[in-house]
Amino acid sequence: MSTANATRTTRRSRFDRLYTGDGAIDFVGRSKLWYTITLVLLVISIAAMLLRGFNLGIDFEGGTKISMPAGDLVAEEVEQTFVEATGVTPELTQIVGAGDSRVLEINSEHLSQEQIDNARQEIYDQHQPADSEGNVTPDAIGDSTVSESWGSTITNRMLLAMGVFFLAAAVYVAVRLQRDMALAAMGALIADGVIILGIYALFGLEITPAMIIGLLTVLTFSLYDTVIVFDKVRENTTGLLDSRRSTYAEQTNLAVNQTLMRSISTSVISALPIIALMIVAVWLMGVGTLRDLALIQLIGVIEGVISSLFLASSLLVTFVNRRRAYREHNREVEAYRAGELDDAAAGEGAASSSRRTVEAPVAPSGPTSQPTASWRPGAR
Repeated sequence: MSTANATRTTRRSRFDRLYTGDGAIDFVGRSKLWYTITLVLLVISIAAMLLRGFNLGIDFEGGTKISMPAGDLVAEEVEQTFVEATGVTPELTQIVGAGDSRVLEINSEHLSQEQIDNARQEIYDQHQPADSEGNVTPDAIGDSTVSESWGSTITNRMLLAMGVFFLAAAVYVAVRLQRDMALAAMGALIADGVIILGIYALFGLEITPAMIIGLLTVLTFSLYDTVIVFDKVRENTTGLLDSRRSTYAEQTNLAVNQTLMRSISTSVISALPIIALMIVAVWLMGVGTLRDLALIQLIGVIEGVISSLFLASSLLVTFVNRRRAYREHNREVEAYRAGELDDAAAGEGAASSSRRTVEAPVAPSGPTSQPTASWRPGAR
């Protein structure tokens, strides 16, 4: 065999070991590490939500947004003009997008129509913003207003949508998975949601309807990935208590390794169009809705696959090992490996010896008997 062929064989065998379990990554064995990391992230997320709060968009809080092509405008100067014209300090002044698509946005509390008109006129007089075609015109300055009552309605609907989602997810996993698997899947899903919301609170990212839609989407993706892993766990652990060859934790770890490459491939494939969307939305167009949707999906896809592989499987093993039958089975496996149970092989062999066998028919005896063909099952 040539050196090149040997190298290719070695490379294939490394990937094969992920599936067979030989030299696989010990995910479940590092459960304490994953729990510690998750706990730290949860504490930081909850603290950020309680201390910093959320940067709710205009659709939730209500208010007024004034926007215009950024061009050569300086955000601080335009903001000062806005304050002088309205007497109101804006909650947020920012430039979004890139290149010729940059847009300057000013978000403030709800303004009267007179205040809006004064702000637009003062900004036009002092800064001369140009539209997308380069023409200096007052029409380059746009405004939109959302009432507080409408914002409150949208907020209530957002909370209702999230509640319905988690209820539907709980019902699905309860029907689809075993009890311990359902508890582990929901625990990991809740942790996903808290950590993602914590990231938004910690960095002051804006909460918009598009972000909520994206959040529910990525949580669904995370749950789907967890179900795929747990299906493999269920396949690997069928009849586990009848054997002393491996523990539930070892078979779960094997399942995680067997689905590892699939999870990574799915995440990479999912991330590619999201990255493309971010490039188009943020760098080329500066479209706020697309930007919000792409950002939450990118964060969620990365966090979701990590949660499925590291947290959900560890939670599952922790829940299962609390059951008496599996604790006793773990002790039997350890004793068998230590050579303390010499009859283990015999006990396992009894199950195989109890299989139904098919014998060849016996030819009848006597003067009228005819030779009969014998039959036996072929070897598999």
